[in-house]
Amino acid sequence: MKRLVKVALVQLACGTDVEANIVKTEERIREAAAHGANIVCLQELFNTQYFPQRVDVGCYTLAEPLPSPTTERMGRLAGELGLVIIVPVFEEAQPGVYFNSVVIYDADGHYLGKYRKNHIPDAPQYLEKYYFTPGDLGYPIFNTKYGKIAVGICWDQWFPEAARIFALQGAEIIFYPTAIGSEPDRPDYSSAAAWRTIIRSHGIANGVFVAAANRVGVEDDMSFYGQSFISDPFGDCLAQAGNQEELIYAELDYTKIRELRELFQFFRDRRVDTYSPILKKVID
Repeated sequence: MKRLVKVALVQLACGTDVEANIVKTEERIREAAAHGANIVCLQELFNTQYFPQRVDVGCYTLAEPLPSPTTERMGRLAGELGLVIIVPVFEEAQPGVYFNSVVIYDADGHYLGKYRKNHIPDAPQYLEKYYFTPGDLGYPIFNTKYGKIAVGICWDQWFPEAARIFALQGAEIIFYPTAIGSEPDRPDYSSAAAWRTIIRSHGIANGVFVAAANRVGVEDDMSFYGQSFISDPFGDCLAQAGNQEELIYAELDYTKIRELRELFQFFRDRRVDTYSPILKKVID
């Protein structure tokens, strides 16, 4: 018997006005609900521009202690519309300690918990180590009304270890709120194809659905390419956005998870007794 859930990803351009970003996002969430979405995922740092492309102590004022007016607003919206909302925010744990986080609300508006980004990049115009402390909450699973979900944030999406842990704990969908675009040290290169390939491969290797929500537009010296997408456990793309503001949907059939895992027994044939070298930074 099919188990169906409808997922929506919100892909937007962000301006400097935080409230305007929230209002625009809220409008898209309402639109998603009107089209029958059960789970809505927003993009990384959805209510601000991508500030880590520069070092600026003033950007710390964008952080919010949780629960915050922004997250509680999204929680009320989840309850009103009867859908799960994945809300990525800049979290202030205490003055001087900040996380790149995501808060999950169930379809009744109930707070299910949060995830803090574990992998923090430090590259030209992705200067996140200045702002974000590495996550300290592990790799939690959220048991929502519409299935078991996990959330990695942007740089997390490149690490197969994280996806495997999520899947082993029972995740049926892995969401990746994202802010990815131009590479200033390689201006003629687009990572879009590699980005889609690595995330789709997590779905195949672990027999899960994956969904990545990116932003679009130009912010200071960076351009974001969008192309948010949803793919199934076989790696087939179910929906993909372009490079403009867009709301995409896909209906997921959870029975596909069993189909993939009965075809490819990756979990059965894992050799956990041989994997200890992966726990080292360098293998001599």
